[in-house]
Amino acid sequence: MSAAATAIPNENANASPTVNLDEFQALEQRVLQTVELIKMERASRAAFEAEAKAARAELATAEARTAEAHAKLDELTATVAAKDSQIATLRDQLTAAGNASQQEFEALQRERDATRLRVEKMLSSLDELL
Repeated sequence: MSAAATAIPNENANASPTVNLDEFQALEQRVLQTVELIKMERASRAAFEAEAKAARAELATAEARTAEAHAKLDELTATVAAKDSQIATLRDQLTAAGNASQQEFEALQRERDATRLRVEKMLSSLDELL
């Protein structure tokens, strides 16, 4: 009888059947494979959990940067609105100043024309006297 075919001796033959060596080794091999699969699954799970944790941290950072960008955008929008208001005010002031300048210019032209007429009248009066 070979060692592989030898059965493990059983002290009480009526208590449980005997398992031959080949069956025991096959069972042992399956148990070892199962243990290795469990180890690989645990390692995979740990790696996945680490990746998930890193992804959550990256997401939190991205959300913080997004909130920061939104706050800056709101601030810049308010600044642009204030500058637009200032531009409108300055445009109105410039238009008013331009209108005033135009009116002053027209008044000076009228005054010049009036002065020219007086000078021409005076010259014509002098011509008559001479």
